[in-house]
Amino acid sequence: MVRADGKMERMSALKDKLKADLTASLKSRDEVRLRTIRMALAAVNVEEVAGKQARELSDDEVVKVLTKEAKKRREAAEAFGNAGRAEQAQAELDEQAVLEEYLPAQLSDEELAALVDAAVAETGASGPQAMGQVMKAVNPKVAGRAEGGRVAAAVRAKLAAN
Repeated sequence: MVRADGKMERMSALKDKLKADLTASLKSRDEVRLRTIRMALAAVNVEEVAGKQARELSDDEVVKVLTKEAKKRREAAEAFGNAGRAEQAQAELDEQAVLEEYLPAQLSDEELAALVDAAVAETGASGPQAMGQVMKAVNPKVAGRAEGGRVAAAVRAKLAAN
């Protein structure tokens, strides 16, 4: 892609993969995959033009967008399920499953606990008032491999145990 100043800019590999998979799902007539990838690419495009200047997202930024979209699907599925609309809930879960194929593997509870333990030791934090300090140390290490609420719960539990 050529930027306005004439320099070449490299599209993220993940975005390239999404576009290739969009074509493949169109050819194979896989409706769920097609609509999910279209929605994901639309969300990426919205993020690219958000702000003062249009820009190309890096792979990490694309992962953040896809994580946000997967979380929306999970929450929508839960809401539909609670409202007794099983068909819509299943559709949301199907879309979430497609999105998760593009996300990094999630951390297990043990791996997350180990990262939290290391961050608590590293910061020397103790007590619930140090939550922000520990979260600041843990978040870069977790980066897209665990949901924020899950990380916060693990940090809270560890600090309460100290």
